[in-house]
Amino acid sequence: MRWQLPLFAVLVNGPSMVPALRSGDALLVRRGGRVRPGDVVVARFRTRPDLLVVKRVIREQDGGWWIQGDNQLIEDDSRAYGVADVIGRVLIRYYPRVGRLS
Repeated sequence: MRWQLPLFAVLVNGPSMVPALRSGDALLVRRGGRVRPGDVVVARFRTRPDLLVVKRVIREQDGGWWIQGDNQLIEDDSRAYGVADVIGRVLIRYYPRVGRLS
């Protein structure tokens, strides 16, 4: 069994979470834990396990989560790939500007 740290960092790549997040933002993520609609999370789609994404939780569905980006013009989310499994919840943006996510 591989041991994993409870916190990890990710870098946003792309415009799907604008205006909340922008490409280049660095995020601190807590692995596992409770997830609720409205949370920003790091997840993997069941149909695209190679793709790690940062999206907002919309609802629970089919034993997973329906997640979408805040930028409604970009549909690289559950609308295209179906439900996802959440890896962790984003706690803060620590670069380039510190801030909590709503």
